Amino acid sequence: MIDLNHIDELARRLSDLVPPGLRESREELQATFKNALQAGLARLDLVTREEFEVQRAVLLRTREKLDALERTVAAMESRAAATPPSAAP
Repeated sequence: MIDLNHIDELARRLSDLVPPGLRESREELQATFKNALQAGLARLDLVTREEFEVQRAVLLRTREKLDALERTVAAMESRAAATPPSAAP
């Protein structure tokens, strides 16, 4: 989930950047910025840090298994190349 405090802070900073002549409607601008930020972030396909870490761990385990399988296949290929072909009857 996105921390709404971060969105509020970013909206406040954006409203601070508005020229002084337009600051009379500062609260309205801040609310508009906040709504625009929330809408934009809602459209993004984001995952939580927890979901990301779970998938990262799965990927790491998969990589370790793949490396082990590659070593096994390489060893089997080496043995097969070193073994002379048997005579066919």
